Amino acid sequence: MKIRPLLIAVVTVCSLNLSFIATVRAADSLRVGVAEVDITPPVGFPMAGYYHERLADGSIDSLKAKAVVFRDASPNKDTASETAAALVVCDLIGIATDLSNAVRQRASEKTGIPVSNIVITATHSHTAPDYMKELYLKLGNDNQQPLRAAYIEKLISGPVEAIVKAHAAAKPVVLEHGSATQTIPVSFNRRSVMRDGSVKTWQSHDNPEVVRAAGPIDPEIALLSIRDQAGKSLGILSNFALHLDTVGGMKWSADYPYFIEQTLRKAAGSDVISIFGTGCCGDINHANPRSKDRNKVDFIGNSIGESIQKQLGQLKRLERTDLVVKSRTIRLPLQDATKEEVAHSIQILDKASKKQPVEFLEHVIAYKKLVLDQLRHREPHANTIDHITWGLSRSLVGVGETLPVDLTVMTLGSDVAIVCLPGEVFVELGLAIKQGSPFRTTLVIELSNHVESIYVPHRAAYAGGSYEVTNSNLLPGGGEMLVEAALSLLREAATK
Repeated sequence: MKIRPLLIAVVTVCSLNLSFIATVRAADSLRVGVAEVDITPPVGFPMAGYYHERLADGSIDSLKAKAVVFRDASPNKDTASETAAALVVCDLIGIATDLSNAVRQRASEKTGIPVSNIVITATHSHTAPDYMKELYLKLGNDNQQPLRAAYIEKLISGPVEAIVKAHAAAKPVVLEHGSATQTIPVSFNRRSVMRDGSVKTWQSHDNPEVVRAAGPIDPEIALLSIRDQAGKSLGILSNFALHLDTVGGMKWSADYPYFIEQTLRKAAGSDVISIFGTGCCGDINHANPRSKDRNKVDFIGNSIGESIQKQLGQLKRLERTDLVVKSRTIRLPLQDATKEEVAHSIQILDKASKKQPVEFLEHVIAYKKLVLDQLRHREPHANTIDHITWGLSRSLVGVGETLPVDLTVMTLGSDVAIVCLPGEVFVELGLAIKQGSPFRTTLVIELSNHVESIYVPHRAAYAGGSYEVTNSNLLPGGGEMLVEAALSLLREAATK
């Protein structure tokens, strides 16, 4: 009569031990690598961010491609093959589909990671290169300046090299996740509701016609810390919603993420790689509408870095690290560009090129219509390359009424998700994904794989209007399509 309890106890202990061993093996099956590569352009290469050509005359700090690669050979998976994914963040204003295709294909060939599991994303620095025309020329084997052609090869090979290095460096690690809250004000919703019901961008709240901010901000800094098994910090992936246009001038700079990295290196070691993924900030910038003073780049970056550093000791260890990757191509509805609109737009752009006065939003519309012309029509109404630089695309010419974009979700265990969206996404859409995510820590990173949508507003924003809506290639509803697809993929990953 005394044997049965003893047998039950032995069986229970053995079961617990087997469960523990299985957990350890599942955790050990994931290997992670990080790496970075310099992609700084030469002096004299065009700079991005505005509607006129600017040639860089120097460098403040280096532009980089920073990669993190996840490799999971868990015995619990349906097949014996490895599941792998790569995220490479570049100090660029956006990722042209042409660049995305070239980088992902090359990186896949060199590492074996499926193209659909590779994401290349941009921080949106405005002190980065305006490379799209030069990439367009290079891919078409057209004549171009040798210096510019050489940089385009560096621009493609740099992110690929970062992925290859991170893939080779992958090893068992300790992952910790959580979030910090940015309590010092550095981000502000830049759209304001006016008394006539319209919405205007970049308004001082001293203006008596301003009623309120048109939307929220997102103060969360989502975090994933990567340490080796000896405790050394290898990389810190952070995600915060704030537009990168805080430097200005004619010199290359990674903007405030550079100062985040410098702050974290003082705390976590000089070798740590700070990988900053820009959150959904299509309607967020650093200008406080209630103040005439603007925060400087070093203040912003150091403040965010300090918020991260203070939280590192409070992050939770990720016990389950099984990797799931889900990707889906979404077709976003495009606006049109008629023959008459294109002809008028060419007149506007010609006036602007001659330094004749042109109303700002009229200039924005004219440029956008030329981009839409090549996207919508197999035979564009204009010879697009004669009129614009950014927005040119070999991959998307004549794509039609909808823009095909890839949306990718990477999840680690039951607690961490990385959601990669195309375009400059409004903060409300990013918050909706976080709110509906079944994962405790969800990093929502914009400007991934495709920039040709330009801004991605929510439906209500179209009613209010102003700059961001004017500078979107999409019809209303595209933003909500991304939210629905992201939540669907998150649910699939959570139940796999």
